Amino acid sequence: MLDFPRWKVWLVWITLIVCVAYSIPSFFPKEQVARWPAFAQARFNLGLDLAGGSHILLEAETTDVAKQRLEQMVETVRTEMRRNQPRIDIGDISLQGGQVSFMVRDTSQVDAAVERLRAQTQGAGMTGQRDWDVSVVDSTRIVLKPTQAGLVRAVDDALAVARDVVARRIDPDGTKEVTVIRQGSNRIVVQVPGLEDPEALKTLLGKTAKLEFKLVDLNADPAAVAQGRAPVGSEVLRMADGTGAIAVKRQAIISGDQLVDATQGYDQRDNTPVVNIRFDGQGSRRFARVTQENTGKPFAIILDNQVLSAPNINEPILGGQAQISGGFTVESANQLAVQLRSGKLPVALKVVQESTVGPDLGADSIQKGIIAGIVATLAVILFMVITYMRFGVYTTLALIVNAFMILGIMAIFNATLTLPGIAGFVLTIGAAVDANVLINERIREEQRRGRGTLQAVEFGYKEASRAIFDANITNVISAAIMFTFGSGPVRGFAVVLAIGIITSVFTGVTFTRLLVADYLKRNRPKEIVI
Repeated sequence: MLDFPRWKVWLVWITLIVCVAYSIPSFFPKEQVARWPAFAQARFNLGLDLAGGSHILLEAETTDVAKQRLEQMVETVRTEMRRNQPRIDIGDISLQGGQVSFMVRDTSQVDAAVERLRAQTQGAGMTGQRDWDVSVVDSTRIVLKPTQAGLVRAVDDALAVARDVVARRIDPDGTKEVTVIRQGSNRIVVQVPGLEDPEALKTLLGKTAKLEFKLVDLNADPAAVAQGRAPVGSEVLRMADGTGAIAVKRQAIISGDQLVDATQGYDQRDNTPVVNIRFDGQGSRRFARVTQENTGKPFAIILDNQVLSAPNINEPILGGQAQISGGFTVESANQLAVQLRSGKLPVALKVVQESTVGPDLGADSIQKGIIAGIVATLAVILFMVITYMRFGVYTTLALIVNAFMILGIMAIFNATLTLPGIAGFVLTIGAAVDANVLINERIREEQRRGRGTLQAVEFGYKEASRAIFDANITNVISAAIMFTFGSGPVRGFAVVLAIGIITSVFTGVTFTRLLVADYLKRNRPKEIVI
């Protein structure tokens, strides 16, 4: 246990030096650190309760949900009439008056069509309420009218998904301690610490990021398109750059739901920023089939009902990968990639309230947190030095290094320190010496049994390490559960606690063992006072 190979000694010191070095930029003003080299700018952030930040209240456009339900029902009708046998022949589907209607060509198949649709429109839950009312008009026309209960349920589901999408867009790594919670039936509260200008945040959240690929309707009359009219089965969409409009087929070739990745890149031809996207297996196969069948024809890349570009399909696209171009800058391409990776918003969100919280509110908390940390540290140091003498000094060194390691690791991951995080930090300082108390007491016990100095120290570390690792594994599991199921302040506490547990075991066991082994090797004492 006390034999340290040279590579292990170097590994321990390099780990300590790297973590301490990463903690240093956080103690300097942000403006000063910005002038340092890029690798030296890592620092942890302060939460909204400590450093202020942006508070935004978003409201869902529920009319969008109603419109999307109508469009989805059109696809459901087409699918259900064609998928099962016997196949039911229907006429054009109408979307007038906030309801879906169509005519069944064979009157003998009307009842079968109604039964199929009622099976698909049964609402969820114990009430048995339907999401749609299905009725027959004039013996051959079927009308589907959305119910209020179905709309309320759809809005609730859309808000639940929107909350998750917003959280992923702002904090894809889950380390910034943003708060994203629902308020009422159609609102979402967003709090982002350290962000004093909400404009960039509003831009990020303002787009639904609904990505679609549709074929261009080559039969559309350009004059009619200019007036906003398109043939049956098509629609007119504006170009994103404002150069005009084109007619595209209503049915999408593929949608953003089938994306598995989106990254910012550069066009190999002219080095302009683009967004590279990759589809899942089903999306790849569908994209390959459609591009094979429509080689030489144009298709439109559509984002939030605006056409980014409409290139020709020069050859079949078989690899499940595509490129989105549209006059992007590096920043806007990165932003779009984040939006696409996080998923589309199922409902448009508008900002109804915004405010900026200044850092003054957290100044007192920071001051008191620092005082609490200093008092706790000094009290622990005094106790350990008086109780364990030289070994108490080693514990003190481990405690100081542990504090810097926690801050350094938080800086590496760009994590956020909140007020509950400070509580976790102070708690970690007190708990960090547990390992050394167990080790030192075990060494004392081995001495009382009559073991020599080296044997007592070696058995002390060996036997105590088992209990230390077992106890701290359970603590890490607890922190992981809090991080997984908690949010906001609970996550902040869990992050600092988990980091503190890991670093305290490293410094309390490995680092102090290295110091003790070096002392015994250099001085060869016949007995130790502990």
